[in-house]
Amino acid sequence: MKFKLLLTSTAVTAAMFVSAANAGELTIMSWGGAYTVSQTEAYYKPWQAATGHKINSVDSDNPAAPIKAQVEAGNVSIDIADVEYSDAIRYCDEGLLEEIDASTLPAAPDGTPAVDDFIEGALTDCAVANIVWSTIFAYDSSKIEGEKPSSLADFFDTTKFPGKRGMRKSAKANMEMALIADGVAPADVYSTLETDEGVAQALAKMATIKDDIIWWEAGAQPPQLLADGEVLMTTAYNGRIFGAAVGEGKPFEIVWDGQILDFDLYVIPKGAPNKELAMEFIKFATGTEPLAAQASWISYGPARASSAALVGKYKDGKTDMAPHMPTAPENMTTALVNNFEFWADRNDELSEQFNAWLLAN
Repeated sequence: MKFKLLLTSTAVTAAMFVSAANAGELTIMSWGGAYTVSQTEAYYKPWQAATGHKINSVDSDNPAAPIKAQVEAGNVSIDIADVEYSDAIRYCDEGLLEEIDASTLPAAPDGTPAVDDFIEGALTDCAVANIVWSTIFAYDSSKIEGEKPSSLADFFDTTKFPGKRGMRKSAKANMEMALIADGVAPADVYSTLETDEGVAQALAKMATIKDDIIWWEAGAQPPQLLADGEVLMTTAYNGRIFGAAVGEGKPFEIVWDGQILDFDLYVIPKGAPNKELAMEFIKFATGTEPLAAQASWISYGPARASSAALVGKYKDGKTDMAPHMPTAPENMTTALVNNFEFWADRNDELSEQFNAWLLAN
């Protein structure tokens, strides 16, 4: 009943953002799978019902990837993309995104301005965050007898826990996790990665399990790799594992040690065909109630403080969502917040080194 009331309330809120123009269409690119389902239920459907506008939802392994080429070619087909923080910063600096005036975003229900209600760091010149998520690792508990993995060191220990490992085919998050597994304190990870020796240390740690790694690129792949028995453990986005474990009853367990916290944010590519309508949607979707409603579908934390009190149970009506959020106090003990500026500055360089390492024998 609470979720139905939320949807009703968000539909009323959406009516505030109806354009005077005739019904239009938006193309929104996101990550697919359970994540896009959560956005569809919490944002797309209520907004479409209230405004008469249409949303074309497009999935991508990385929604930031097409933006640069489209903008530089002057042929932009995406109105809104859901991107990672470092991509939002880099593309904004490169002039590839429209600026967003945070003062135009809706206030919290108690009147708190949006700029004071969003979590610190959730608003940038060109982006508005909707979720806090994390990269974690998970395992299939039905495949491990006795002692269970409890640390990143266990993920990299194929002697103690023999079996394949799934990892995202990317330098980001892998390098941080490798250093933590190798004994580097979370607080020292980025100062270590700033050095050539630190990069070498991270790659050397990954090399210890290189022959046992199955690489994934799309967020839907890690739970499928576990379900198919292709890997014993895998890094993953926490919400994807939650969806498989709680939503589908899979025997998957998340290990929060060394989780890498991150934001996902909405951006509007420069030259988007429906810029004004895109902004109206972002105003609605990142309001207090829609952000809380999304948390009923997937275990990603809302980016506004005022949304937290509205986060209740999962869509099954019985699972409390708060303990499954990456920001739950008990899950934050060894968490590392992604250094967005570090990756905005170093992504190309470290990706090149990572790819060279992949190709090396």
